[in-house]
Amino acid sequence: MRIGLIGTGRIGTFHAGVLARHREVGSLVVADADPARAAAVAERTGATAAPSAHEIFTWGVDAVVIASATASHAELIGRAARAGLPAFCEKPIAVDLPGTLGALREVETAGTELQLGFMRRFDAGYTVARDLVRSGALGRLHTVRAITSDPAPPPADYLPLSGGLYRDCLVHDFDILRWVTGREVVEVYATGSDAGPPMFREAGDVDTAAAVLTLDDGTLATATATRCNGAGYDVRMELAGELDQVAVGLDDRTPISSTEPQGAPAADKPWPGFLERFAPAYEAELDAFVRMVQGEGTNPCDGREALTALRIAEACERSRREHRPVRLEEIAGA
Repeated sequence: MRIGLIGTGRIGTFHAGVLARHREVGSLVVADADPARAAAVAERTGATAAPSAHEIFTWGVDAVVIASATASHAELIGRAARAGLPAFCEKPIAVDLPGTLGALREVETAGTELQLGFMRRFDAGYTVARDLVRSGALGRLHTVRAITSDPAPPPADYLPLSGGLYRDCLVHDFDILRWVTGREVVEVYATGSDAGPPMFREAGDVDTAAAVLTLDDGTLATATATRCNGAGYDVRMELAGELDQVAVGLDDRTPISSTEPQGAPAADKPWPGFLERFAPAYEAELDAFVRMVQGEGTNPCDGREALTALRIAEACERSRREHRPVRLEEIAGA
């Protein structure tokens, strides 16, 4: 199998290494807006560097992996669809609903496959939590708490392009909440704070956010996120039911310590970032994509799933701006 990879930044470089090692990938072609960066990644992984993304679609690849800048995703998804190529794309499809819906229409018209990079679906802890919820081991689920905390803010020039904290960061929590519980969000109430570094206020974004989400069976969920968690990268989910309670992401690298005399001490090596925390999940999602391209598996996270997570993020942003609860039925794209 020959795969084309577009984008050789941090996550694209990681994907290049995974694909180059994959037993079913016989040839890898990489491209980037910076050809020198693509050439460097090609040299390290044994791939072929293309002069630009255009060649990815003309050099006879069997599938495309899109890890380029967010603003290019929708256009590249459309190109892959028109070329009849299955595509894997890092989230989001686009930072707004019109761009997302347009790209999805192209995929549906072409009849091709689009897999989105919500890697938490492939994390061992979230998978066990899903199984426990679905088996009834926790009893009736009444409360879910989701946490995503970055250890440091992104570069200032990234913020205006990111879509904001709900769409860029919390969208992972919104997707995994649906995947683990099997329920849909029907209403949100969200707020945010820009009391941190001035660059967030300048970008019209927030550095810390919280949302209360009501699921269609009455379960209540909270989702919080921050860009300013100096203790380390912290991603967790707590699920509380009438029979039992479990936590995802709680181990000896979780950047939290207890104040109780018998409590756990601070982690010696807290998670520094998302790639380290979710490396096995990133590898697993690409393996699932390769198997899907080969006809050996179904799509584990198609574009409609990404649209639903984005609609929840849009509802949260509207709730924050308008200081009111927002029903998901108010958001286009259902």
